[in-house]
Amino acid sequence: MKKYIQIIGCFSLAWAMITCAPRQKDLILESHLDWQAIATQLIKRCGLQPGEQVLLVGLPGRFDPLIPLLKKNIERAGAVYLGAASVDSSIQPDSWSTDFTKSLAKMSDLEVPLFLSAVQLGIMLPGATPANRVYAGLQDVLKSGSGRTIHFHWEGAYHLDGTLMEVDSTIDIFYQNALLKTDYVSLANKQTEFESAMRNNWVHVTTPSGTNIKFQIGDRQVTKQDGNANLAHMDKATTLIDREIELPAGAIRVAPLEETVEGVIAFPDSDWNGAHVKGLMMKIEKGKVVAINAEENLEFVESEIEQAGDAGRSFREFALGFNPLLAIPEENPWIPYYGYGAGVVRLSLGDNTELGGKVKGGYVRWNFFTDATVRVGDEVWVEAGKLIK
Repeated sequence: MKKYIQIIGCFSLAWAMITCAPRQKDLILESHLDWQAIATQLIKRCGLQPGEQVLLVGLPGRFDPLIPLLKKNIERAGAVYLGAASVDSSIQPDSWSTDFTKSLAKMSDLEVPLFLSAVQLGIMLPGATPANRVYAGLQDVLKSGSGRTIHFHWEGAYHLDGTLMEVDSTIDIFYQNALLKTDYVSLANKQTEFESAMRNNWVHVTTPSGTNIKFQIGDRQVTKQDGNANLAHMDKATTLIDREIELPAGAIRVAPLEETVEGVIAFPDSDWNGAHVKGLMMKIEKGKVVAINAEENLEFVESEIEQAGDAGRSFREFALGFNPLLAIPEENPWIPYYGYGAGVVRLSLGDNTELGGKVKGGYVRWNFFTDATVRVGDEVWVEAGKLIK
């Protein structure tokens, strides 16, 4: 089954995963970043233990100055630096290479996951995506219940119409501020409070355009992206997503009990199977799409869903952003880092096995809602896109 991973913005769709080619102006744009502070924060969030083996995965030409600083901080913590693996097989800088990365390059695709089982921490730098075999191999390691990875993509910025934004110096500074100045203790406490509130209550999500959906999470695992990548924290990890720690941090993610998901989702105007669709609404009963209507190009929605199979007709995931430093700016608004900012809601369709759900099939479609209201029981947590509790 072909795997689709898409993101819907406020009014249109953009692809979530892109392969970032090196840009000639990268070094100019990134020259203003505080590389030492970034490297220090990344390693601080990892809580490295002496002897832990750490592998970096990145794209030459993207954040190159970070590599030697991470190496230095890893070794200072008493951990073992295994080198940096390039996601571009045609480029492997000598300064990135070690005996480990040289051996890794000679491995077949089948051999890679077993070889990577020795890695206790992988740091995915900008340009690294699951399309790369090392990245994918590390995911196989995580699925086995071992290891952890930092996702430091530095991408995921969207216009309010859902189109991808190129990361420029303004976004660089915005992300750096979030990475360095987030109150990680407060973020974790708020996410834990929200998880506790959800456990024995119905969660309702509504929007002005007509979304009105409810669900329960029961005992499902709630992944709290609070920036904690300590080894001890992994004792509570039960899903793949638990072991992939995002920095900047901010969202909670959960696959609701499929049979409890009921209601209607009114989608932002967006692209489906290559066509722009307006006024799309889906009715969901017991976690399954039972009716679809649209003002324009309904047939393209139906064709995408048909190609996706059962996963395309299944509710996947609820996500809510909590980080105030990643909230949508009031002036010149845009959606930072995959909607991890306070008040941004994501409602997804498709495969949710990586979250501990029952839906298989590979198809995944993320959808952003920036004006949602979220109620948990009788309490309002988000009102019109603003986190108020």
